Amino acid sequence: MNLSELLSRNARKYPLKEAVVTDTERVTYLRLNELVNRFASSLQSIGINASDKVVLFMPNTLEFVISYFAVQRLGAIIVPVNAKLTQSELEYIIDHCDAKALIVHEQLFETAQSFSNPSLLCMKTGPASDGWRSFQSCIDSGTNEEIKCPLTEEDESTILYTSGTTGKPKGVLFTNRNVLTVAIMMGVEMSMKPESRMLHMMPLSHSAPLHLFLVAGTYVGATHVLAPMFTPERLLQLVHNEKTTHFFGAPVAYLFTAKQPNLASYDLSSMKYWVYGGAPLSKREVQFVQASFQTKNLYCVYGLTESGPSGTLLLPEDHEEKSGSIGKRGALGTELRIVGSDGKDCAPNEIGEILLYGEGNMKGYYKNPVETEEAYLDGWIRTGDLGKKDEDGFIWVVDRKKDLIISGGVNVYPKEIEEELIKHPAISEAAVIGVPHPEWGETVKAFIVTTENGNDLEAECKKFLAGKLADFKIPKLYEKVEALPRNATGKILKQVLRKAQQEV
Repeated sequence: MNLSELLSRNARKYPLKEAVVTDTERVTYLRLNELVNRFASSLQSIGINASDKVVLFMPNTLEFVISYFAVQRLGAIIVPVNAKLTQSELEYIIDHCDAKALIVHEQLFETAQSFSNPSLLCMKTGPASDGWRSFQSCIDSGTNEEIKCPLTEEDESTILYTSGTTGKPKGVLFTNRNVLTVAIMMGVEMSMKPESRMLHMMPLSHSAPLHLFLVAGTYVGATHVLAPMFTPERLLQLVHNEKTTHFFGAPVAYLFTAKQPNLASYDLSSMKYWVYGGAPLSKREVQFVQASFQTKNLYCVYGLTESGPSGTLLLPEDHEEKSGSIGKRGALGTELRIVGSDGKDCAPNEIGEILLYGEGNMKGYYKNPVETEEAYLDGWIRTGDLGKKDEDGFIWVVDRKKDLIISGGVNVYPKEIEEELIKHPAISEAAVIGVPHPEWGETVKAFIVTTENGNDLEAECKKFLAGKLADFKIPKLYEKVEALPRNATGKILKQVLRKAQQEV
């Protein structure tokens, strides 16, 4: 089995069933398979062969889905990249992955149009121009003849680049088995069926939307409803109009949508699985989202790109008592451990690093054997997250290992401080980092998004935290900001905050 065969199989089983729905198109599985064959045959005719790397620079569109399966149908390796990348970031990935071709959506052409590498085959969804081939002309010149994908489960299929939150992005290399393993996991855990309707608004260039929802949904023959970008209003409209059943989003997507004044006018009753990941929601936030959406169907998933992603999940019935945790068991096919610096399993409530094991774990970092070796401990993926198990067996992420602050020789966990700060009624977001200190090594600084003006922010925060945190954990420095820097999946970019401190 390989990823391309999933689509071929659905074209035979569900030929007239809707496969992809966009604002302007409704495409059946039979038609989607024909378009994939036509595009794949054109790619083959201009020199794309097995093992070639093809970079896909597109938002969530029909062209993305066609390209994704067409490249893999040839046994080539797909490299989807974030639609918000800058030109220099895109160039780095193209060079690093040894790309043979670049496929760009017309909406993003301004970022990519200056590429002049003669060895790079370039095409875009708009008209051909200045050495750029037309995506549509490739479709038109291709053939409907079925191309048999030569790949086995052991063969490489995908490279996904990490967000680069701690440096240059790394290419995470997956085999077909890695991707199929996590797709099956999500299909089982979230009860995906041919009748399911998947709403895709988070970037398909990222592992969770791509592997856990696009591939998993295709595995079972579900319908994919695509939107090029997320807005709260568009989310509500698509659920209401398309009667979608599954959605994955970052916590901020839920929180922004829950604030919509006209939310109650939309029918969201079709949604059975509201899935969020990338960060947990606090108990207060869970209650806010549940009340606004009128649902208890919230699922938290935890994992990382390097694990497929696969990891753990917090079920709806656990949110009442354990909101903020990531659940108490590994997802289907995945095992979890928490280990100390000696590599031994931690006791309950003892903090250690979370490790994951399963067939979804990456083959390795592309062209980076040293960091690949460092990413594993006896075959288990190091997550870089510090966590602990409570007395009920539920797992709590304490912080990122690299975000740990050591002040005066004492460990300070920023996440613990952030969770207390956002309980303040006037604080909507908070990020805590360590900044250099001549005596203590580091001191604690908080960046605050607040609705209050004129008050002494430092005095107010210190007063609020008094009695809730030990004195050494309470930030000494505070800065009010309009918004926190985030990547496309909603994760706070603390390295941006740290860099700004270095430049002061």
